[in-house]
Amino acid sequence: MTKKSILSCTVVLVFISAVGVAGAQTLTPKQELGKLIFFDEKLSLNKNQSCASCHTPEAGWSGPDGAINNAGAVYEGSVPGRFGNRKPPSSAYATQSPILHFVIQKKEALFIGGNFWDGRATGERLGNPAADQAQGPFLNPVEQALSTPADVVKGVCDSDYTDLFKQVWGDQACNNVDEAYDHIALSIAAYEASPESNAFTSKYDYTFKGKAKLTKKEQRGYALFRGKGKCNRCHVANGQKALFTDYTFDNLGVPKNPDNPFYTQTDFNHDGFNWIDEGLGGFLDSRADYKRFADANMGKHKVPTLRNVGKGSCEAEPDNPDCFVKAYGHNGYFKSLRGIVHFYNTRDVKKPCTDSFTTEKDALDQNCWPAPEVAENVNTAELGDLGLTPGEEDAIVAFLTSLSDGYKPLKTKNLKTNERIRGRNAQD
Repeated sequence: MTKKSILSCTVVLVFISAVGVAGAQTLTPKQELGKLIFFDEKLSLNKNQSCASCHTPEAGWSGPDGAINNAGAVYEGSVPGRFGNRKPPSSAYATQSPILHFVIQKKEALFIGGNFWDGRATGERLGNPAADQAQGPFLNPVEQALSTPADVVKGVCDSDYTDLFKQVWGDQACNNVDEAYDHIALSIAAYEASPESNAFTSKYDYTFKGKAKLTKKEQRGYALFRGKGKCNRCHVANGQKALFTDYTFDNLGVPKNPDNPFYTQTDFNHDGFNWIDEGLGGFLDSRADYKRFADANMGKHKVPTLRNVGKGSCEAEPDNPDCFVKAYGHNGYFKSLRGIVHFYNTRDVKKPCTDSFTTEKDALDQNCWPAPEVAENVNTAELGDLGLTPGEEDAIVAFLTSLSDGYKPLKTKNLKTNERIRGRNAQD
């Protein structure tokens, strides 16, 4: 068994243990079917990669390998040595993204919705961006690497859950490949919309139920998040069950990730180290109906949810023996919440690094930031020179760590005692 297979099996066992029987009972038959497909490694060329390989629950439905996250942050596909070009985003809460569309705001087109970092899973085919997205990795040669939809359908119809597939989609569900492939994607999307994925069980959520209270530091961070830090302008925190995203796209001026393995994937990247991730603009340029908007959206990527943004990381869970490094940004350039918050705060204040291929660690050591990967359309109105003190940066990070699902409030009516017992992040 490969190291990747062992990791994936461990992920499934940990997840089943964490969710338990009660969690499984909350799923509808379609959601349960989607879960089985989501965790099925056999639906890949070498039967060694599932959706969960890059979207694991203990990592907040993102990548769980600290060594990978600490470098290129892009995960290896079913075929050894093949890598994509972006880090895996969280699959949780992504199901609430609307079908990609635009509205005119200040005489410019503002695109909203879709899935993938560049919005190319529009939702136009299946009426659901998460379902459109679910079909992509199966046939991507640098991910699950199957050749045709028929290969995916055969894998599901030959599986030990084929009876459930027919129960959900009808006795003839395996007879039409195109319909079956769509049903597979819709099943995955149903699971991704289930309470197991969109749990709303963070400390933040429990404050609305009177079962938790943010520490003073977290409260301060929440106030900064909505005020001086300007985070709330895109990561909307509108009360109970906030999604912490407006599903728009932005060019934050993120530098190139020097360790991105895609630079060396010559079979798929003919530009080598000159490759530029154009994001939404690159996708719009491929569509005749949207091409006129491409230039104004070059370098923009999807605003991700901040739910579970710290889940599993040693930064957020220092007492967790299984914690690991997480990566942030569409290309995983940043290796900590503190790093990316500091970048938001100081991007336009620090001197430019002399080398555009400077890692985050070296940039922090040199007190500089590299040039943006895409210089056009950089958002200078909402980040870059926020004037936050180091203490204010830390407070925002403390608040972000309160957004991880799976929080266990102590059974006490005295919330002040509760927080004192828990003790974490209790000091300003």
